[in-house]
Amino acid sequence: MKPGNELLFLALGGSGEIGMNVNLYGTQGKWLMVDCGITFGDANYPGIDVILPDLQFIEERLDDLLGIVLTHGHEDHIGALPYLAADLGVPLYATPFTAGLIYGKLEEEGITDKVELHIVDEEGPFTVGPFTMTYTPLAHSIPEGNAILIETPYGRVFHTGDWKLDDAPSLGGASTAAELTAIGDKGVLALVCDSTNVFNPEASGSEADVRKGLDEVIGAAKGRVLVTTFASNAARLQTLGEVATDTGRALCVAGRSLDRILRVARQTGYLRDFPETVDFDTAMTMPRDKVLIVATGGQGEPRAALNRIAEGTHQLKLTEGDLVVFSSRQIPGNEIAIGKIMNTLASKGVDIVTDRQAFIHVSGHPGRPELAEMYRWIRPEIILPVHGEVRHMHEQSRFALSLGVPRAINQVNGEIWRLAPGAPERIGFAAAGRLVLDGDVILPADGTTINERRRVALYGQISVAVAIRGGKLAGEPQVRIQGVPVEEDKELFLADAVAAAREAVRSDGRNAEKLRESLRLAVRRAATRFTGKKPVVDVLIIEI
Repeated sequence: MKPGNELLFLALGGSGEIGMNVNLYGTQGKWLMVDCGITFGDANYPGIDVILPDLQFIEERLDDLLGIVLTHGHEDHIGALPYLAADLGVPLYATPFTAGLIYGKLEEEGITDKVELHIVDEEGPFTVGPFTMTYTPLAHSIPEGNAILIETPYGRVFHTGDWKLDDAPSLGGASTAAELTAIGDKGVLALVCDSTNVFNPEASGSEADVRKGLDEVIGAAKGRVLVTTFASNAARLQTLGEVATDTGRALCVAGRSLDRILRVARQTGYLRDFPETVDFDTAMTMPRDKVLIVATGGQGEPRAALNRIAEGTHQLKLTEGDLVVFSSRQIPGNEIAIGKIMNTLASKGVDIVTDRQAFIHVSGHPGRPELAEMYRWIRPEIILPVHGEVRHMHEQSRFALSLGVPRAINQVNGEIWRLAPGAPERIGFAAAGRLVLDGDVILPADGTTINERRRVALYGQISVAVAIRGGKLAGEPQVRIQGVPVEEDKELFLADAVAAAREAVRSDGRNAEKLRESLRLAVRRAATRFTGKKPVVDVLIIEI
């Protein structure tokens, strides 16, 4: 589909899910992409850490794609660029801090010479084809969180990115109510808006208040304190630097992603007054009540610093009477992994404080009062919720309509909507799936490899090998098992499986293709008799 004299919208990620944000705007034959993020693997994707958006729709139209504009530097908005940007072959546009994070990712992949990265000042518009864009600073948990005002021949779109309201943001500035009202005064066709916290009846709160809560919790601690938070939450890092000073503790940072954020922040003018940190060895020799550790891993990531500290495999150690503060919210789906780490810490006598026990975290996303303010300032003709599960987006539509926004669009990934001219309408569908990063290889999320891995994870696997000479068995069948629940009866089962394989050869040994299926079914039936499960059976036939 080639956009005509119209304004089109298409989400290829982030609509119907939290994370992996990718949005496309189309007009006058050209497309513009806003953000290109990832999400993280779970039990549905065995062995997978990173999930990427499937950009097949726009890959088939690369001549019409003008560029990718990034709202801010969180992984769910920029994380796919190191894997996909070189193949897309279009310029990237980002503000200095976000560009610094992107450049580091491109550098790690060795593709800085293959991707054109433009650094855009937050002040003043810039034009890409028929799109004129202006970054509009909004408070978030990372420097240079921005909405993008997108002006087209068919109307203006205010694309919020991730945002909240904070009268005292700890890093960077944010647009005032007057500045946002001025944007609304000129007319806005569509407000494309973050839906993550729409069910929260309260405003998200200020980072300044988190400092007070952390001061109280950490100031009362007698032993070592470890605070875990999102590595990309540079505002929280700023707060923790202040808290370390407030409580007379030296700061120690554990986690490569935290080191990267600190480096880029300092290079771009942020965190300049962040206290000097101490290394792991120094931290371990200091009095226990004089050190504050900041570590990655608050979402239960197995390779992150917190998990290794909890397991005792890291240079930094925690013991009875120490304190771990979870200064972040649990991402849905991570509860089990987080609970495992908490239980490991508790078994060592380490105390734990979460945001349910003290005011030590505020969200970077808008609650209902903040959404209501944004509607009042921007006054869009259409609300188009993104960045949320279906229930979040539908609730934002209902909420906006109840406050006087004239129209709402309920869309999900893959739906192509014409926003103008005329009334908004869905005009088509695009492929919008998922890819997985498996080692160094990108694969379909529901392709052969991952589906096979799921089956093996669910049912186990059996290998059976037979040697055939003249249609008859030469030697004994060989059977090996993995993940089949026959631990107590393994020898009995193997004998039964070998007998079943022997009988299959006796019946069908002169027809290799028929024999292959007969062996597979015979051995699987034997497994089902023993276990009630139907494992994956691989067959090797050697004719000698």
